[in-house]
Amino acid sequence: MTTDSAVLQVLLVEDDLGDVALIENAFAEQDVPTVLHHVADGAEALAFLQHQPPYTEVPRPDLILLDLNMPRLDGRQVLATIKADEQLKAIPVVVFTTSSTPADVLASYGAHANAYVTKPLDLDDFDRVLTQIRGFYGRTVTLPRPGTDT
Repeated sequence: MTTDSAVLQVLLVEDDLGDVALIENAFAEQDVPTVLHHVADGAEALAFLQHQPPYTEVPRPDLILLDLNMPRLDGRQVLATIKADEQLKAIPVVVFTTSSTPADVLASYGAHANAYVTKPLDLDDFDRVLTQIRGFYGRTVTLPRPGTDT
């Protein structure tokens, strides 16, 4: 990150409320200052990212955790839209989904996902994976910040 005091803004795009609760719990136990924003489907995600009502005052996320299989607009469509948008394409997108099919993995990387992570079934592994994602994006990498050329 660019500064130690920066807060990691994460947009979670997830329709399964059980997974949302697990992710919120995993992020609450971390030492990386994080604000987790949640939307339940792809249409809401795009409204959030494009600052459409009711998301006119939300911050630009530093990281997007994106499920693939959602109602209205699925993660594949959201990923393609984000990576085709000059204002959004620099935001790292981690596909975080139950699907482990090679076609989904290949299509996600083909659409410029920054990472593809299959959700572990074991709760300890689920927490461990989220700890690794959050630590990597919260401490290790330098992220594009608002006001920078991205």
